[in-house]
Amino acid sequence: MKKICLVCSSGGHLKEMLQLKTFYKKHSYYFVTFNREDGKSLAKKEKTFFVECPARNPLKFFQNFFQSLKILLKEKPEIIISTGADAALATCYLGKLLGAKIIYIESFCRPIKPSITGKIVYPIADLFVYQWKELKKSYPKGKYGGSIF
Repeated sequence: MKKICLVCSSGGHLKEMLQLKTFYKKHSYYFVTFNREDGKSLAKKEKTFFVECPARNPLKFFQNFFQSLKILLKEKPEIIISTGADAALATCYLGKLLGAKIIYIESFCRPIKPSITGKIVYPIADLFVYQWKELKKSYPKGKYGGSIF
């Protein structure tokens, strides 16, 4: 059994992650997301950590960075799975430095153009999955996985 970190922003990214439960429920796992209503609801039934939403703010990014580092050092996941977005950046990069495998799933809402987070995480991802065939040009080493929904 592997220990898995499931990191994603709230909203649609979290909904996509929850669609993958048949895969990760066989393992020890925890969530990292934002402290918003859907995240709070999730925390009532699942092990969940909250991080600051960076929202392209350098000060909030550093807060997110140190929160993510603290969680990773405590939990020591072997695999990090993310459906994006900015909640994932620090966790993915720090996790990679700490030896975790990175699986990134590009958001379903990106049928033509890659997301900013996807472009940033793509170079370090051990497995990069896109949900629209049109993204093969943007992610040539990625794998087409079809729709999560």
